Amino acid sequence: MDENELERIKMRKMMELLSGGGEKGMSNWPSEPVEVTDLDFDEQVRRYSLVVVDFWAEWCAPCRAIAPIIKQLAHEYAGKAVFLKLNVDENPRTAARFGIMSIPTLMIFKGGKPVDAIIGAVPKKVIESKLAQYM
Repeated sequence: MDENELERIKMRKMMELLSGGGEKGMSNWPSEPVEVTDLDFDEQVRRYSLVVVDFWAEWCAPCRAIAPIIKQLAHEYAGKAVFLKLNVDENPRTAARFGIMSIPTLMIFKGGKPVDAIIGAVPKKVIESKLAQYM
């Protein structure tokens, strides 16, 4: 590899970083909660370095109570964490795989692996405090 080729590669990489390109680029991180299913769960969890999965159900009043908080956090933490939502009634395999017994459960994944969980409807500050441990 000659010096000119190395310089071109450096320049291309710098432009990708500046434009938010690449899978880890901040502009590619959603700023809204993303609905996931049994079929795309693993792919979505591995796609980002820090992920919070909201295991919920339509009939669950506490799930509905924290939904606006999850939406707000997804917006505030865009580029730092991604928030996914998995309906446990429609996607029982993934819920069973992670032993979800109570909803809402917020499971935190770092590097594609579960590292922590919050069970129940909790205030925004509790979620932010947990997230801070993994940022």
